[in-house]
Amino acid sequence: MSQVLEIWGNRMYDKQALIELVRERALKFGDFTLASGKKAKYYLDCRQVTLHPQGARLIGSAILEMLTDNPPRAVGGMAIGADPITAAVVTLAGVEGRDLLGFMVRKEAKGHGTLRYVEGPVEAGDHVVIVEDVITTGGSSLLAIERCEQFGLVVDGVIAVVDRMEGGAAAFEQRGYPCRSLLTIEDFGIEPPAL
Repeated sequence: MSQVLEIWGNRMYDKQALIELVRERALKFGDFTLASGKKAKYYLDCRQVTLHPQGARLIGSAILEMLTDNPPRAVGGMAIGADPITAAVVTLAGVEGRDLLGFMVRKEAKGHGTLRYVEGPVEAGDHVVIVEDVITTGGSSLLAIERCEQFGLVVDGVIAVVDRMEGGAAAFEQRGYPCRSLLTIEDFGIEPPAL
């Protein structure tokens, strides 16, 4: 067990290791239609990294490190892209004895039981940070923010694994939500489009 704690306890964010893992497993070139509806010449399939053991460790460690100065009560985001990120962050927090909760935001309200969009051990008034795998226009996370605020959560900001630099971060900032990312497309030698 001490070996597991030693490995998971190391929260030194290794940006280069994450870049290599994303380049190897998630970055694809071709003709793609993104969730935003935009056409693109490259695609970031970040679930290939967020669901990879080393990817989860790197991402969870980096985000937890970013949350050290002003920790929220919880992290979460739109299902399903945010779910493995949330799991990695709260697992590492638990290993460190930190009381950081996770939550998920449904695309559709559950048709039975509580009929809620927001699921997890969060309560109205809790401060939260939205996590996201890839930000393009920010539409998915903006919807997650809207649903969180309707639930009564206080959204302190957004953290993404990769920012495509196509206006999403600016959309958050314009609405008063600080946005940070672990990587940008420039880390892969890709020029962002002129906005």
